Amino acid sequence: MKHENSLRSANWFARDGKDGFIYRAWLKKQGIPSHELEGKPVIGICNTWSELTPCNSHFRELAEAVKRGVLEAGGYPLEFPVMSLGETLIKPTAMLYRNLVSMDVEESIRANPIDGVVLLCGCDKTTPALVMGACSVNIPTIVVSGGAMLTGRHRGHSIGTSDIWRFSDDVRAGRMTNEELAMAEAGMCRSDGHCAVMGTASTMACMVESLGLSLPQNAAIPAPDAARKVLAQLSGSEIVKMVRENRRLTDILTREAFENAIRVNAAIGGSTNFVIHLLAIAGRIGIELNLQDMDTFSANIPLIANLQPSGSYFMEDLYYAGGLPAVINALLEHLHKDCITANGKTIDANYANAVSYNKEVISSLDDPFNAVSGIVVLKGNICEQGAVIKPSAASPHLMQHTGKAIVFEDIDDYKKRIDDPALDVDENSVLVLKNVGPKGYPGMPEVGNLGLPAKLLAKGITDMVRISDGRMSGTGFGTVVLHISPEAAAGGNLAILRDGDVITLDVHQRRLEAAISPEEIARRKAAWKPLYPQSTRGYVQLYQQHVEQAHLGADLDFLKGSSGSEVTRDSH
Repeated sequence: MKHENSLRSANWFARDGKDGFIYRAWLKKQGIPSHELEGKPVIGICNTWSELTPCNSHFRELAEAVKRGVLEAGGYPLEFPVMSLGETLIKPTAMLYRNLVSMDVEESIRANPIDGVVLLCGCDKTTPALVMGACSVNIPTIVVSGGAMLTGRHRGHSIGTSDIWRFSDDVRAGRMTNEELAMAEAGMCRSDGHCAVMGTASTMACMVESLGLSLPQNAAIPAPDAARKVLAQLSGSEIVKMVRENRRLTDILTREAFENAIRVNAAIGGSTNFVIHLLAIAGRIGIELNLQDMDTFSANIPLIANLQPSGSYFMEDLYYAGGLPAVINALLEHLHKDCITANGKTIDANYANAVSYNKEVISSLDDPFNAVSGIVVLKGNICEQGAVIKPSAASPHLMQHTGKAIVFEDIDDYKKRIDDPALDVDENSVLVLKNVGPKGYPGMPEVGNLGLPAKLLAKGITDMVRISDGRMSGTGFGTVVLHISPEAAAGGNLAILRDGDVITLDVHQRRLEAAISPEEIARRKAAWKPLYPQSTRGYVQLYQQHVEQAHLGADLDFLKGSSGSEVTRDSH
């Protein structure tokens, strides 16, 4: 065990005189005697519990399990809150505040007497925000995810968040009544936890496990399962060991770990939001990672997890079939097996003996659920710095497609005109939505999987090519091109597209092009003026002035990198 003076918290609690008096006395106010802080690792529990974040509403109980583990291992736990992002309630989009939460986390960790930290995160943006903030401090860190909710039920069928988009289209097409929709609503969320499909929250839980930031099985244990609390307690014990062994984020988050995560994401059919969050995390920890890496390292990995929205099953089924360990085991020949994880063991040691108990849910590389997987990065004169598409969630017949553009200047224009019977659109058209990127909305909302025109839904059309500078919920699906960079609000070529422009999508060739000459592009750009609302105060103004483009991770430019954990000046 380290000597007490090698603990970061000793800079607070082992002090003589006025400063040590203040630091210790006000903790005694809470009933904590001084000996609890002598030589014991002080473990911060960073909690995103909030009644406004329904996915994380069980985190108070989860934190108690973590505390038991910390105490058991000889540490002392101190819980602290940070801003919580509830994807289902926050307007205009939780993504606007991801970077703000990362600042909250970073400064809360650095400013306080914490030797190691447990990150409690569940809903989509809470995971990347907490990891980004912790990376910029770089003390021993472990992640405990909240787990997915139980699979929903409606009229004898399993349902999950992906079905919301289907139900919505059915209502707009007149195939489902609002009363029937209300019945489905009642059966959707049956327990604590985040979305029951491989949406962004589940993708983030898989991301942290594949990166090595959590204990094995963290990703898939359902929120109500007692095993979730057991894992939380074991994680509390593990973080104390991590402090004593000085195992930090820079020891775990190597370039090879990021490559592993990209391959695992391909195998599970993870959310396109994985791209933007992994790039941001890499930027904080100082790892060179770029958009093209997302395609390069996923290109030869098939889809082996049969989960909605790319497949049929749910996170609960994934856990019963062996969880993420079974997926990682199937991929070991493609992974960097010697990467160190939170428990000090390698990927190989953690996952070599994992087994799939249901080949229909977790198949194999030799007999995959779908040979098409991963994230494809597109380039072309519409997306100079790139765009992404998720082939496993797209329609095969649209993967190579040419059509005339129907252009919506912003989300309000789309809502006003999409169901207009006079809209000159057919199933071969390409729907284009501008000004929903990081600066333009602001915050880059999940509106990229545009609902189809009602008159086409009534004809039985279920998919069209859709392109935008926004994002899509990980629960969404369709032939949807996202994250176009530069965005329209930043003056990218997307901004100058017009109705009737002929657009070609060729996923195999990694191409997204408009049939517009360079000369015409230059003429249009010379006449272009920004149309997006620009904030004049507060965080939103700061965000719009400093947010980077999607191909860089949409972090704030001044947050890239690390400020470390040292604080040299006292407060009194």
